[in-house]
Amino acid sequence: MLNRFFLFLTAFLFCVPAVSARTAQPEKRKPALMWIDGSANHQRFSNPDTVDYYMKKLHDLGFTHAVVCVRPISGEVLYDSEIAPKYPTARPDYDYLGTFIESGRRNGIGIIASMNVFCAGHNYHDSGLIYSGHPEWASVVYDPVRGIVPITEQKEKYGGMVNPVNKEYQDYIIEVMKEIVTKYPGLDGLMTDRVRFDGIQADFSDLSRKEFEKYLGKKVKKFPGDILSWDNSGKHPKPVPGKYFKQWIEWRAGVIHDFVAKARKAVKATRPDIPFCTYTGAWYPSYYEVGVNFASKDYDPSKEFDWATSKYKDSGYAELIDIYTTGNYYTDITIDEYLANGGNEIWNETDSQAQSGTWYCVEGSCKNLRRILGKNEFLGGILVDQFYDNPENLSHTITENLKDSDGLMVFDIVHIITKNLWDEVEKGMKDYDAASTLD
Repeated sequence: MLNRFFLFLTAFLFCVPAVSARTAQPEKRKPALMWIDGSANHQRFSNPDTVDYYMKKLHDLGFTHAVVCVRPISGEVLYDSEIAPKYPTARPDYDYLGTFIESGRRNGIGIIASMNVFCAGHNYHDSGLIYSGHPEWASVVYDPVRGIVPITEQKEKYGGMVNPVNKEYQDYIIEVMKEIVTKYPGLDGLMTDRVRFDGIQADFSDLSRKEFEKYLGKKVKKFPGDILSWDNSGKHPKPVPGKYFKQWIEWRAGVIHDFVAKARKAVKATRPDIPFCTYTGAWYPSYYEVGVNFASKDYDPSKEFDWATSKYKDSGYAELIDIYTTGNYYTDITIDEYLANGGNEIWNETDSQAQSGTWYCVEGSCKNLRRILGKNEFLGGILVDQFYDNPENLSHTITENLKDSDGLMVFDIVHIITKNLWDEVEKGMKDYDAASTLD
């Protein structure tokens, strides 16, 4: 799918004004994306001079695109919308996204708009759509201690997730997607984020029960026990699968697949030329917990994982994505390094249990992603704040992701600015350039 993106990237580079190039850049550059989170960055970038400064800086470092989040987790937006409420601290007289697009054109940086999809509330601040008008959209979670409660009662979680099963919300968020690609014809892509269930705990609403029973073809007599229960005897609660657990996992993945297909179709009908993009976590062995199957439709996970049925492969949606970015959020870079460090356990944000294995390093992740994605390409993502205490490895992970994947996604610019890690970013880009030149 990225082949289409490379054609777009070539056309983009030919249509922007000439800008100064960094020394020794390879002629054929892999896409390199810098993510600019909305809530963390919008005030800093509410000035055209600041946007220009950083867009030029990104270009000179070798980045090709900025991913500008315009719908943070609260569900409010950073542009004037006729559909969605505006982010309360957004500058009212300032076209935030439009300024990025204009600056990007001047500085040779493509601009991709990002939006959180199935998240519409900030639980730390009791703010956002599920607090100020649509509590019925909030996900209902099966908490190990509290039982079945709205996600707004899980204050240890900052993201107020929405139930992806809710068709009213699906239609709403697709209209928001269509609006932004229409309102900003200069956009170079639309990136979807958090296109998933909240986790293994979600969603246990009456709506989800009804839709699952329809899928299953029978009533679930013991709900939620026939799907899932919790063992609270250890240090951490442990999920215990019920008799319909695998079918539940299969159904949830189908919900996400069908939404992705519907959203892509709607966006492409509105703007046929715009790349339809997504971000997901790279931790596929446990990502079934959030109802996501980002693998190729030709890959059958049931031959490898005990949580997958033979029908699970039908929910693979890699072929629906033009630009696929994934989070290789690991501090161990190579397989040898992972093994030398004792095979560290990883507990990602969406996991209910710790995970281990050579998948959980950058090199191992990329090798496995190649296998499950088939012919579909991907951009390896890094999380900068993981390297605050080891900035040398920030350079290393940039180089390794560029080497092992089809491009780079860096999350997030605020971490680089806050800790002044620009030299480490530059070194990672240059080290890859030097190695690829030798190749």
